[in-house]
Amino acid sequence: MDFDLLLKEVRLPDSAADAPLCDIGVRGGRIAAIAPQLGDAAGEVVQAGGRVVNGGFVETHIHLDKTCILARCACETARNPHGAMERVSDIKHTFTVDDVTARARQTLEKAISHGCTRMRTHAEVDPRVGLRGFEGVRALIEEYRWAIDIEICVMPQEGLTNNPGTDELMVEALRNGARVVGAAPNYDTDRAGQIRRVFEMAREFDIDIDMHLDSGATGDDLDVLLVCDLAEKYGWQGRVAIGHGTKMAALPPDRLLPVARRMAAAGVSISVLTATDLYLGGRHADHNVPRSTVDANFMHEAGVLTTISTNNVLNPFTPFGDAQLLRQANMQAIVSQRGKPEEVRAIWDMIGPHGARALRQSDYGVALGNPADLVVLDAPDGETALRTVAPVLHAFKRGRRTVTRAPVIIHRP
Repeated sequence: MDFDLLLKEVRLPDSAADAPLCDIGVRGGRIAAIAPQLGDAAGEVVQAGGRVVNGGFVETHIHLDKTCILARCACETARNPHGAMERVSDIKHTFTVDDVTARARQTLEKAISHGCTRMRTHAEVDPRVGLRGFEGVRALIEEYRWAIDIEICVMPQEGLTNNPGTDELMVEALRNGARVVGAAPNYDTDRAGQIRRVFEMAREFDIDIDMHLDSGATGDDLDVLLVCDLAEKYGWQGRVAIGHGTKMAALPPDRLLPVARRMAAAGVSISVLTATDLYLGGRHADHNVPRSTVDANFMHEAGVLTTISTNNVLNPFTPFGDAQLLRQANMQAIVSQRGKPEEVRAIWDMIGPHGARALRQSDYGVALGNPADLVVLDAPDGETALRTVAPVLHAFKRGRRTVTRAPVIIHRP
């Protein structure tokens, strides 16, 4: 049986340590066979040598429009966590479409190099930046379709009800290619009003919702409860995601559990943005600083669809990063002190199958008939890959090679 691509001697994502190695045959961009010893008849043969193969990583929350701007504005060092937004706001008028595209391309190629094959990116619109951020990112969707599927969530970073002209720009973006509508009510004088308006837009365009929600140092006055009510009221269960939720990190377990169960019942998922929330959080304290990061495992165990994502790269919100989701997952496991095998495996799924579910994509994973969006990592299994931040050696999008990285060589004397 001839294949376009044949991965030899791989370990499947969920296989036991003593399970036999398998081959994966790809034809027409889809997985056509999974079995031991499929032969060698293929256009391209890759010897995995017992390494784990996984579905490509899924980025559920990143900001390509404002990446790589540290040369224009300093990183945020003030105690005010809102200062990062203000620093970016001060320079957004300098953005051009070509500039956004060039900067976004840098970070996008980093993400691809680390095995990301599916992505939701946010793009800000408001009178200060217009549609330039959205248009700059939109230009990359077709250009990089060979390596990654991208959808854009358009959002009002600096307010909606209190920022005249922003509503009209969001609607225009939704008419011109944005596939998800976002929110950032923390920066609005009418938080509930913004949330309700975003649900109106979602219903008008029949699209999903992805909100920046409940950032803060205490667990008081959670907006996610209104979001859950509206998701149920309008039948949007499974179509609403929130990012951050640092207020929830301040809640003791007995108060967080009912919130998590409420989210699970309403089909509201959460994207934990580890690096950004560690960097910006806890600025009300000058010692014994809280982590300000939601315990992703706790949310998962309570039934909430939970993902881990990058958020920002090399800007005042997060002046670090290389769009490597595996690094974010490793960081989350460390900061939340989750080291048991089953905990690590749950976190591993948060950058893979859970991400695909959050984006409502049912064709994800190493299974017959699925698109061959695959990565081979320099590790025998996902748990080890996460613990060691194992490099991606091979990546494929619909069966076409997109990334090659040679294993490290130690030159002994």
